Parts: sequence; C-alpha cells; structure tokens
Amino acid sequence: MSTSDTSHHDDRIAKMSFASVYPHYVTKVEKKNRTKAELHQVIEWLTGYDEKKLNAIIEAKTNFETFFKEAMLNPNAHLIKGVICGYRVEDITNPTTQQTRYLDKLVDELAKGRKMEKILRS
Repeated sequence: MSTSDTSHHDDRIAKMSFASVYPHYVTKVEKKNRTKAELHQVIEWLTGYDEKKLNAIIEAKTNFETFFKEAMLNPNAHLIKGVICGYRVEDITNPTTQQTRYLDKLVDELAKGRKMEKILRS
C-alpha cells in the first residue's frame, strides 16, 4: 500500500462527525499554550467557517464529508505539505481525506508553536 492510498479509511473519515474530533483539537492546542481563538482562526482560514457557523456544525454533528463539501476551501490549502498520521498530505488522492488531513496538519503546527503567518501560508 502506497503512502497516498488512504482507501481503507476514507469512508470512516468521511462519516466521522467534526463534533467528535473538535474537542481533541481544542485539548491538543490548549495543552501547548495556544488558544481556542487561534484554533478557530486556523479553521476559518482553511474552511471559511466563522465561529457561529462552526458552532452550528458542531451542534448538527456534521460529518467531515459534508463539512468540507460546504466549506470555501482556502485557495492556498494546496500549500499545506508534510506528513500526518504516516501519510504525505499532498499525495492523498481522496479529497475529503486530504482536506481532513490538511486540518489535522494545521492543528499540529499550531500545537507545535509555529507562527500563525506560517500556519496560514500567507
């Protein structure tokens, strides 16, 4: 299996609710002295979702497939590169899985103390 073949878990990721993962993102960044506001800034940069929309998504238990289908993905999202969960994000072929890993990568960078300008690929 190549490192870009995520087919064995694409379906699981697509069906997973954003609400089920969101608390883990919050815990991860707060443990590293970053804020929920910074997390929301990163999510908004990637998806276009403001805090109000994010809260509605969490409340509705929207799955990742719908989460990204309805998002206005940042035109610079393709600049997110590197390895997350053993996969090179730029090589993942399934769009939902790739976009979910983009988000994971941004959350990781935030937790690792990377400067916001770098995380937001500006």
